[in-house]
Amino acid sequence: MTEPDEPLTASTPRVVRRPVLSQRWMDVTFLHWPAPPAAVAPLLPPGTRPDVLDGSTYVGLVPFRMEAVAFGRGPGLPYLGTFPETNVRLYSVDGRGRRGVVFLSLDAGRLLPALAGRAAFRLPYHWASARVRRAGDRLAYTGRRLTPGRAAGYRLAVEVGDRLDTPDELETFLTARWGLHVDWYGRTLYLPNDHPAWPLHSARLLRLEEDLISAAGLQAPKGPPLSVLHAPGVPALFGAPAAV
Repeated sequence: MTEPDEPLTASTPRVVRRPVLSQRWMDVTFLHWPAPPAAVAPLLPPGTRPDVLDGSTYVGLVPFRMEAVAFGRGPGLPYLGTFPETNVRLYSVDGRGRRGVVFLSLDAGRLLPALAGRAAFRLPYHWASARVRRAGDRLAYTGRRLTPGRAAGYRLAVEVGDRLDTPDELETFLTARWGLHVDWYGRTLYLPNDHPAWPLHSARLLRLEEDLISAAGLQAPKGPPLSVLHAPGVPALFGAPAAV
């Protein structure tokens, strides 16, 4: 029996009390383009469907700095637990109404975390040469994939604007995602996450060159993103995975 979709909330509806992983997501920029649900549905794991707002779903390009990756609530791993990462993602909902993210690719600036993410959770990680630089209110993200196969990369820059006191429905839809759907050896799993509400800011796109989206199997965007947002960062916890 299919349950109603859970409401959009700025904080998690599922508190993670016994995390299997903890980490911090810092200097996060969210770029989003609308997409027809039928175009992305074949890329989602079994048992999920595109999450839709006002008839559209979205493709996200999200660069950031990963920090302090740790097991449980333990101390962050030295060196290996901090690196730049950029993901291409879609938005999903399962039969229990749980909204989530589906990653089409994750480009990480450390080889061993990329290999571990592929082996443990079947996430489409790629090893990449990546960098995040900040000068005042301006951030620049660059990366180039190093793993064998199709070359792909990105260069983008944004200028961070004012804090958004009350994010609107679309801004909440694109950022407040409280789980991850993944196809794990033929089974679809849901991994819950928990973090404080995003301290969202408006942002202005200064530069964008990328081919990660087309490398992930989607049509390359034909124009600028509909939504550009930024957040200084949040600490995050991941709970144990459960079957969909």
